[in-house]
Amino acid sequence: MPLPTSPVIRRVRLGAELRQLRRREALTLEQVCDRLGWASTSKLSRIELGQSRPDLADVLDLLDVYQVPAPARDALIVIARDAATSRGWWKTLGEMSERQRTYAELEAGAAHIVEYQPAVVPGLLQTPAYARLRVAAGALLTPDVDVEAEVRARALRQEVLRRADPPRYTAVLAEAACDPGDLPVPVWREQLRHLVAVSGLAHVTVRLLQRGVAGDGLHPLTPYSCYAFPDPADPRTVMLEALTTDVRLATALDVDRYERMTEALLAAALSPEETVTALARRVGE
Repeated sequence: MPLPTSPVIRRVRLGAELRQLRRREALTLEQVCDRLGWASTSKLSRIELGQSRPDLADVLDLLDVYQVPAPARDALIVIARDAATSRGWWKTLGEMSERQRTYAELEAGAAHIVEYQPAVVPGLLQTPAYARLRVAAGALLTPDVDVEAEVRARALRQEVLRRADPPRYTAVLAEAACDPGDLPVPVWREQLRHLVAVSGLAHVTVRLLQRGVAGDGLHPLTPYSCYAFPDPADPRTVMLEALTTDVRLATALDVDRYERMTEALLAAALSPEETVTALARRVGE
């Protein structure tokens, strides 16, 4: 069964809705907190930014202050309950690091996912052997990481592509991501064969971006992932992958820019059929 809508996204949406209601009432953060007897504005600020799991009682108090009538009030209470959910998600996702859990929640709740990777194969498409080597390499910078737990977490995330109603998934890979590099040849070939195999799934598309080719001169500086959700009111989201942490973007301006970049990269990339041919040729080489 698919997981419910991602609590991460529901928190962002709830925060945006509450911020809009506050501004409609021409209230400052300080004024709202004074009315509710909250010690500081940081609590309300974190709720509006989607940075904390909201307490339903706090949300009800805010709706009272903003005088929100039914049915809008009832709809926001549903969103608040989704935003506060954790137990079901944690049980389903198993033991994951915080970073992997964030991606897993976004992936499981998404209707469409697009990823760009300039140097490595995305986690949703990694074989266990490939994932183990990549995680082990990263462990040189974070010695406390549990390599096998991280590999199992990647495998668990990949279940989203095998469920009955999977999201549409597109991976745009720079050619360097498919190079052997320092990988043992058997691991590299197994990974390429896996890319060819998953490309045969109706909901999975892999596109190869050859060296020297970029969409309209665009060169993304970091890997990124774009997520769209079944409920069009849930904010489209972009995750930027960095060395020690990830950045989540959810404003329309930011997301629009990355979606335009994605369109340019897809226009420059090999077609799905050409990509499969190129990957299969690499396996033979």
